[in-house]
Amino acid sequence: MNKLKKLVIATGMILSMSAFTLNGTTEAATTTHKVKSGETYWKIATNFGVPVNSLMKTNNATNSALYVGQNLVIPNSTITAAEKDLMARLVRAEAVGEPYAGKVAVATVILNRVSSPDFPNSIREVIYQIANGHYAFTPVQNGQINQPADAASKQAVNEALAFRGQGNGSLFFYNPKTSTSQWITSREVTVTIGNHRFAK
Repeated sequence: MNKLKKLVIATGMILSMSAFTLNGTTEAATTTHKVKSGETYWKIATNFGVPVNSLMKTNNATNSALYVGQNLVIPNSTITAAEKDLMARLVRAEAVGEPYAGKVAVATVILNRVSSPDFPNSIREVIYQIANGHYAFTPVQNGQINQPADAASKQAVNEALAFRGQGNGSLFFYNPKTSTSQWITSREVTVTIGNHRFAK
């Protein structure tokens, strides 16, 4: 009788685990969005924080046409909510008082570094990197990274994620009025936004 009870319990556990796995897979694979009037692939990608290229590819889109009521499959983000929050906190600390485009550009630098073979492979490692005794980002050193992100910085991170893979490859940014590094000023400038100069 004990063997039968154990068998029933074991079978029940396996079925429960299988159902959990199937549900988890199904939910992750079927995140959809019903297109509303005025929406574009860009707006939807920015809202969900996924690359617009991935969104279009996932939905086999050959052009930018969308129809109201159309169901789009939203690809899974490769960035966790914790990573988005960490990025947004760094963006707030680095680009407070800067134009919104500058906030997006700072977030883009983080993503570009993750994609570059010259930098660590994760958002957390890029943000907390210390090379030759120097912090990659001043807010990590002075503790400003620990302040909560504002709405604009969070939105800037989502926009940078939507824009991913389409930028001009910026890996650095600095304020030319306050920077004392000759090395950074020798880098090729990609764009200037507000008080920040971006370079690669």
